[in-house]
Amino acid sequence: MKRNAALFGLDFFEKEAKGLDMLANAGAMKVARPLFDGKYHQEIYVVMEFLEKGQPQPDFWENFGRSLAAQHQMTHTQYGLDFNNYIGKIPQHNQWHRQWSDFYAEERILKLTRRAVDHHLLDPSYASKAENLCGKLSSLIPEEKPALLHGDLWNGNFMVWQNGHVAIFDPAPYYGHREMDLAMSKLFGGFEPAFYEGYQQAFPLQPGFAEREKIHQLYPLLAHLLLFGGHYRKDVETILENFG
Repeated sequence: MKRNAALFGLDFFEKEAKGLDMLANAGAMKVARPLFDGKYHQEIYVVMEFLEKGQPQPDFWENFGRSLAAQHQMTHTQYGLDFNNYIGKIPQHNQWHRQWSDFYAEERILKLTRRAVDHHLLDPSYASKAENLCGKLSSLIPEEKPALLHGDLWNGNFMVWQNGHVAIFDPAPYYGHREMDLAMSKLFGGFEPAFYEGYQQAFPLQPGFAEREKIHQLYPLLAHLLLFGGHYRKDVETILENFG
């Protein structure tokens, strides 16, 4: 059971439950299925299936990478989702777009950059740099079919399940560019090399991912800047200075 004071969104756990169901129904990885959610006095809650922890199989990381690749091959005709949700406590807007460059610019980079400027977490000059970057996205990032993303894939949002393979939780899903999940996974310590090797064997990335990685890390870093401030400001500024 997860509970929280209903301070930033009465629908927070409702949207989390919908996201968990989406990923569970995809069937690529084990997901803690939500059972029910609701509100009690001034708190909201969600009750989920209990997952027993286990010891990793020798091929845990390779299998994890291959499983994510399988999930990413579940596609849509557009980028976005038919409901908005959250990344951390930050509202995540998922208006449909036909082009990744438009979606990433309008629903991710510009919304959060403007919010960071409004909260005096970034100098206003960085709003212009963000706009400059967004104007280049279509030439920097290859278009692909929209992939079903976990949306918040870092090393705190998965576990070793009792069968020795991966189980995932705390998603912020939408249909997006699959490089978002891979770039996010490399923040905060990253995953083992076998994870990326397994992914590449199953669903090779287009050439140049290493050069695009920071662009796709900009969104989660903006979210962390809004949530926590601190050194995330310098991380965001550096990406915008380099690409904007």
